Amino acid sequence: MAGVGEPLTRVLLSDQVYTRVRGLIIGGDLKAGDRLVEAEIARDLGVSQAPVREAVKRLVHEGLADHVPRRGSFVADVSSQDADAARAVRVIIEEFAARAVAERCTATAMEGLSSQVRAMREAAAAGDIGRFRDADIGFHRALCEASGNPFLTRIWSLMEPSLRALRVVSDPLFTGDWTQMADHHGVLLDMLESADADRAAAAFAAHARGDDGILGHG
Repeated sequence: MAGVGEPLTRVLLSDQVYTRVRGLIIGGDLKAGDRLVEAEIARDLGVSQAPVREAVKRLVHEGLADHVPRRGSFVADVSSQDADAARAVRVIIEEFAARAVAERCTATAMEGLSSQVRAMREAAAAGDIGRFRDADIGFHRALCEASGNPFLTRIWSLMEPSLRALRVVSDPLFTGDWTQMADHHGVLLDMLESADADRAAAAFAAHARGDDGILGHG
């Protein structure tokens, strides 16, 4: 694949391949819909296909690439209009869920949410964006489950694949501080524990819109 760069020579090759290809996606050198041909990337970087395969799997997990069976992997194409539409619905869901949780805060619910915040902090420290996204999405799923409203949980489960694919939760292109994003979820958790339903609902709605200064829309 032309333009990938000079061959890699150091250890941890899959990490290096991942960093190189991710940089090309973020920088726009690889466009939405471009195929990530493992054999070509491996040849250009002077490595075997095994580390390239691992790197591409990581990019798919993060939402920067899509894998199509029998066709290969491609740079993900995200519609801004679809993302905006999904975000608008997410705001309504999370505002409603946060209000319900704050009104009926339980130790079990708080521990479930706290465990996801801890997982986010660990993933941020390790620089594992895919694992961070899993924990972030798990936090918001746990919020809906803690609401006690089974229909809310069902709606979230239907939306979750789209929220991930459209990068409406934890945008992998986020260039800010992932640890700060994790800490912000700790602040959201504190608001739930305060039992101030109006304040918690407003905070989660702002977070879902991206109006709270955390531009990764975690």
